Amino acid sequence: MARLFAILGDIHANLEALNVVLDDCRKEGVTDFLCTGDVVGYNAAPSECMKIVRELGCPVVKGNHDHYVASEQNLEDFHPNAAAVVQWTREQLTQEEIQWLFDLPFVETKMGIALVHSTMDRPETFGYVFDHFQAEANFICQKAPLCFHGHTHVPMIYEKQVSGVYRIDPQDFKLPIGRKYFINVGSVGQPRDGDPRAAYVLYDPMTRIVRFKRLEYDVQSAQERIRRAGLPERLAERLALGE
Repeated sequence: MARLFAILGDIHANLEALNVVLDDCRKEGVTDFLCTGDVVGYNAAPSECMKIVRELGCPVVKGNHDHYVASEQNLEDFHPNAAAVVQWTREQLTQEEIQWLFDLPFVETKMGIALVHSTMDRPETFGYVFDHFQAEANFICQKAPLCFHGHTHVPMIYEKQVSGVYRIDPQDFKLPIGRKYFINVGSVGQPRDGDPRAAYVLYDPMTRIVRFKRLEYDVQSAQERIRRAGLPERLAERLALGE
């Protein structure tokens, strides 16, 4: 059977964006889902988004916000907005939901495709990769030819060749055999590349083609949900700006 993977990441409790992405996945004929973590955080529908992701029955790795919510980590050193959302999210979830977040692995592999939220080297520290120099450390630990990740909310392709590591802007891209790829799928629920549209990636293992998708969704409804929850206004404002 032909397979088509949808890779979703940094959903961040944005129900409006997630529903639009899943509707598009159905239209595309997606057969398998993968999730690069941060199901919760920043937005105001954590339980609803968790329920949907769990019903997909797909591999999910632990993001930093998933970790913060589930670990009851002290929030004194956090940015006040981030701390407010983490604390609020803890109060919205059941103990069983928190346990599910706690039990998520840092790294997962399905059909030879690796998943991590941040990087393969010390994934529990949630380091950021913004350029090909930072991607180099990941490739030292990446065993699979293809790994999808998130965390920066900025879609990007990193390619490992014998001659070095290269950064390739997001585009429909056929993966040559014999090279390694570390691909950031962007963010479903809080893009930060100046484009407010929800982002996700499709991967066809037969043709080895990666497609980056962007979708309009009801940003205003997501903003109103944040405001009704009493979360910081800045979280609502940034959704419309893609930052």
